Amino acid sequence: MTWLVAFLLSLFGLGQPGDADPGSAGSAVTLPIQSSGAEGPLPALTEARGDDPPVVVIDPGHGGRDPGAPAAMAGLYEKQVTLALARAIRDELAASGRVRVALTRDDDRFIPLEGRYSIARRLGADLFISLHADAAPSNDAARGATIYTLSEVASDREAALLAQQQNASDAIGGVTMSRDPNVNLILVDLAQRESMEASARFAQILHREASSTIRFQDDWHRFAAFIVLKAPDIPSVLFESGYVTNAEDVAYLTSPEGRTQIATGLRRAIEAHFARRFLTRQAG
Repeated sequence: MTWLVAFLLSLFGLGQPGDADPGSAGSAVTLPIQSSGAEGPLPALTEARGDDPPVVVIDPGHGGRDPGAPAAMAGLYEKQVTLALARAIRDELAASGRVRVALTRDDDRFIPLEGRYSIARRLGADLFISLHADAAPSNDAARGATIYTLSEVASDREAALLAQQQNASDAIGGVTMSRDPNVNLILVDLAQRESMEASARFAQILHREASSTIRFQDDWHRFAAFIVLKAPDIPSVLFESGYVTNAEDVAYLTSPEGRTQIATGLRRAIEAHFARRFLTRQAG
């Protein structure tokens, strides 16, 4: 696919993929996306070994005036569960030292959905993981983790409903390109297809590496049109870590042991993902 991207860029006088933002991930073309407002300071990246180690951005879902779903525990909300889990994953990755990692938020603040993947793009992220915890108020027996990747046509009614609810929490959605819209349509489609393929591969790796410690649902990989997954040039997944409406899942997600197990599973998957990418590039 890369040769076609290069041809189109040359045809329309937009330069080569290598002339774009040098911090962008993989071989996907970097696309100029207009900001919807003041961008503010970027979060700090942890240090890592080696030359130009990969960048991973972890996004704790919700925050501030958007608490997310109430948990099956008095006074606890999804935003607290996701932040504690994100910190555990960051610390696990930082201790390993193979990738650089940043959190979109490290406190209780509201970040618009578009702003979350904007942070990842500005940091030149190679992988974006949005953390959430599911909710099924009418079925407190529902348990287990799910991995979502981007699809404009949701795979089932449940995924479509969840995507609609997630998108509704932010009035600004999608991306606005700064150049010719016809060219952008082609470039976004090509870049996004590359990213979607890489995202699906990472979902498979995550399930493989983490299923020994994380309880997954039987239909663990679903597709939805979440706004936070729409950065066209960054492989992205939304990880529903469990159900905050299930007492057993909440106990696991909020326990030090549970957070450590999830963080270890994510760390193993992330490292395996980048090891595979390195070997693929070496073979090419």
